[in-house]
Amino acid sequence: MPNFDKILLGHGSGGRLMHDLITDIFIKHFGNKILSEETDSAILPVGSSHMAFTTDSFVIDPLFFPGGNIGKLAVCGTVNDLAVSGAIPLYLSVSFIIEEGLLISDLEKIVESLTAEAKNAGVLIVTGDTKVVNRGKCDKLFINTTGLGSVREEDRFISQARDIRPGDVIIVNGTIGDHGMAILNARESFNFKTTVESDCASLNHLIRSVIEKSAVKFMRDPTRGGVATVLNELAGKIGMGIEIDETAVPVNRGVQAMCEILGFDPLHVANEGKVVIVAAEEKGQEILEILRRDPLGARSAIIGQITGDHAGKVVLKNETGGRRIIDSLSGDQLPRIC
Repeated sequence: MPNFDKILLGHGSGGRLMHDLITDIFIKHFGNKILSEETDSAILPVGSSHMAFTTDSFVIDPLFFPGGNIGKLAVCGTVNDLAVSGAIPLYLSVSFIIEEGLLISDLEKIVESLTAEAKNAGVLIVTGDTKVVNRGKCDKLFINTTGLGSVREEDRFISQARDIRPGDVIIVNGTIGDHGMAILNARESFNFKTTVESDCASLNHLIRSVIEKSAVKFMRDPTRGGVATVLNELAGKIGMGIEIDETAVPVNRGVQAMCEILGFDPLHVANEGKVVIVAAEEKGQEILEILRRDPLGARSAIIGQITGDHAGKVVLKNETGGRRIIDSLSGDQLPRIC
């Protein structure tokens, strides 16, 4: 890790700075076999079966945004971390750190939204905690959620990317970059004429419909750092290359326009209702058909494939036939988006 004396916003970006922080501080001191897998959820042996266990904290600004609020996001983020690990989400804890002065009416709206999303996802909120801090010591409200889910034996290695081979296809269940651009627009009040809404959604039912009917080799939800970060982490993990077809990547016109004006790449922008799936080439169309039956997968697409070339790198093929390397961001282009 570079010699930083203090934590930067970029250390929470999901990019290289955050990876270095986790590796050089947390894993260095906490390190154990389970943690070293660096998966979205820890897969834990419980008797003769396995459980998935995950935790997440939400510090988004603003608390309310087009397509959701911090309460809905807290459920979706944790449920999705369980689901992409092959688990069936069952239980959540919810803890609130509340700044003095937060409107009770806003807190109740957030709790109502959180409750509704938990019901939609089919999970129970079974425990939690509440702390209140002095005015100015927290930005309105932070939420932590911890999730627990059951894992079938045949699904417990999905998050570890064990059986990926050249030729395997990469699938995403819809348009990318919606969440990050919605938050940026709401926060900065750019007043673009186009309407951009967060894709914030619990994907466990959609994911379950896929893994019960078809073989999946790997899944990950591309939140901070976007699809590009997930693919770079995957390429590094498996020691193979990844090629992405720019023309195949689904992007909403409004998101594309905002990215072009503001200088962002949709592949690096955060999502909260998307899953990246890797599967054998012969299973690709089958999985697309399953995904497209659900509104959350209506714009699913095969965006690329695993290759034996350029090991550890992600390469984008553009419309003109040119190629460029897509790397993980070093710092944070959009802080506090989840």
